[in-house]
Amino acid sequence: MPANTKFELKLGAPTREAFGRTLAELGKENPNIVVGDADLTKSTMTTYFAKAFPERLFECGIAEANMVAIGAGLAMSGKIPFVSSFSAFIMTKGFEQMRCLVAYPNVNLKVVGTHSGISIGEDGPSQMSMEDLALACALPNFTVLSPADEVATKWAVRWAANHVGPVFIRCGRVKAPVIYDADATFEIGKGVELLGGTDVTLVATGLLTAECIKASDILAGEGISARVIDIHTIKPLDEELLAKAARETGALVVAEEHLVDSGLGARVAQALARHAPAPVEFVGLTRYAESGSPDELLDHYGMRAPEVAAAARKVLARKK
Repeated sequence: MPANTKFELKLGAPTREAFGRTLAELGKENPNIVVGDADLTKSTMTTYFAKAFPERLFECGIAEANMVAIGAGLAMSGKIPFVSSFSAFIMTKGFEQMRCLVAYPNVNLKVVGTHSGISIGEDGPSQMSMEDLALACALPNFTVLSPADEVATKWAVRWAANHVGPVFIRCGRVKAPVIYDADATFEIGKGVELLGGTDVTLVATGLLTAECIKASDILAGEGISARVIDIHTIKPLDEELLAKAARETGALVVAEEHLVDSGLGARVAQALARHAPAPVEFVGLTRYAESGSPDELLDHYGMRAPEVAAAARKVLARKK
């Protein structure tokens, strides 16, 4: 359920912060949880775990491929390992190891990518992850999670710790608007309908979920009723909810801080092609970004509510 139906959005903690603090809590609860780091504890926020349990923190240096392999070995020995780094590093440098040592043997490793998307800001395109969801979804046996706020992130981390099997969790650098109440409940593979609507459906994940909520307000001022759905589980995808939205509203917009050729939008389009074909527009990235502040980049590359609203108008014209 949504945090509040009026959605007076206020900034909360970055999702990477929620990940780090929840991981430290889990460390107290379960001695089998261990953490692999790539010389980034203060960035990925595994520093909380490292300070509390230094003997259970494996510092692998700037070597994500080795870290994933070590994590796989720890999982095979009965531990519950979380390995984390910037999404751009862990998913590209560690992909072969995830493919051969984690996905293929279905190993119980938890992979957390932080600083995802272009909202990493000034660090520039070499450290911006725009392909991480596509890479993670390509791996059989992986569950792929992309929480929108700190509440959803805490749930995702706890769910991953209890789940037997590989998991990828996408987190961000910047403070994220709080969407959910602290006691909100989630279900794996089930999207959340945040707002009802009859004319068009706005489907979002991660940081763009709040922008879709804002876009629904813009559209309401124009007499357009927009449904908003948060897809916190990219894989497995809630195809039933999406098909229902397509049948009831007849048009969709998918918004994500990811390359549109291969992310959530591609998976939504695939699902609708199977169950309920409908016109879809996409708000996302089509090329690598430049360096700048997070706000400058999100504005420049059209990751805001006005662009979502514009895409809704466009898809409604196609629907007619």
